[in-house]
Amino acid sequence: MKKQEIDYILTRMLESHKDISDLNFTVGKPLQVESSGELIGVDIGLPFTELTPFQTEIFALNLINRDRHLTETLLAEGSCDLSYELPGKARFRVNIFSQRGNYSIVLRKLEAAIPTCREFHLPEVFYEIAEEKNGIVLVTGATGTGKTTSLAAILNEINEKKPVHVVTLEDPVEFQHLQKKATFNQRELGKDFKDFAGGLRAALRQAPKVILVGEMRDRETVEIALSAAETGHLVMSTLHTVDAGQTINRIIGMFGTEEEKHIRTRLADAMRWIVCQRLLPGKSGGRIAAFEIMRMNLRVGNAIIHGESEGKTFYDIIQAGRPFGMITFDDYMIEMYGKGVISEETASTYASNRSFVGRGIDAIKSSRGETTTEIDNLEIDMAYGKTR
Repeated sequence: MKKQEIDYILTRMLESHKDISDLNFTVGKPLQVESSGELIGVDIGLPFTELTPFQTEIFALNLINRDRHLTETLLAEGSCDLSYELPGKARFRVNIFSQRGNYSIVLRKLEAAIPTCREFHLPEVFYEIAEEKNGIVLVTGATGTGKTTSLAAILNEINEKKPVHVVTLEDPVEFQHLQKKATFNQRELGKDFKDFAGGLRAALRQAPKVILVGEMRDRETVEIALSAAETGHLVMSTLHTVDAGQTINRIIGMFGTEEEKHIRTRLADAMRWIVCQRLLPGKSGGRIAAFEIMRMNLRVGNAIIHGESEGKTFYDIIQAGRPFGMITFDDYMIEMYGKGVISEETASTYASNRSFVGRGIDAIKSSRGETTTEIDNLEIDMAYGKTR
């Protein structure tokens, strides 16, 4: 298969639907695209309806393009990551992985333009995050919730305003930042460095003010990131956790019990912000980002050092910190419901505390003069308790 044939197939798939985020090649299924969160089979006129093991393997090998490191990684670990560019049309983050002896491929479409906080309607605190001088900023969430996009928007703010050196360690490089006020050096895992821990250790000798680490994958990376934050660097990274409390617990859980007290103290000193993201189906189509935001203060630091307790959970602290830019997922979803962006069903489905969200939605309905229950024609039983 030639590159022109690959490019033709990818182009036709991209043109098949609107709002495409992923292209999927799986044995036994047709060519598929993910549009607005749903996988859809596409017919681009090829003489087959289902992919065979041979076809997905040939496609995978052509994407790898004889790269020895990627080939060794795929054989040894069962999956590999790379980037692929469709000239003049799109760039992709590609994951090739084996399943039941066959190869599958998922290509995540990357935005060509650098995202901005204003264009993506990100919360105002994102501008504050961009002003941080040191410490750790984590953006967390499940795969495909836009963590990298949010971090790119923060880095873009830095690029527009600060003459600083920024080093990024990515797998692969997704957004290619232009050289504006800041100086960017973007390094790719497998091509420019072997692993995140090694890349981060080397970055400390490259005189950066800001370091982006694609993902906190292991204890060693966390340790070096903490050291970098403690020595005056601003370190940004991601974790696959669903909320702020789980994020703190995940990091602490990477260390042994004998180190727990020490790591809690270091984490309380180094942490600046934890931003958690979820993508929700929008009321008028598409997907909408919802956020939980926790910033460091004395109460958060105390909860990190001593652990959560009754009335002092991270959820409680974030709710109480609303005047200081913090917000829980539940409050954020109530706000989005009030703006008509998401439906009541969506807010209830994705809520952390359904009863709290339900009360918030009922309050909004009451203020609009809408009914808050489906029960009609209630009457007082005047004869209750009387002998008949």
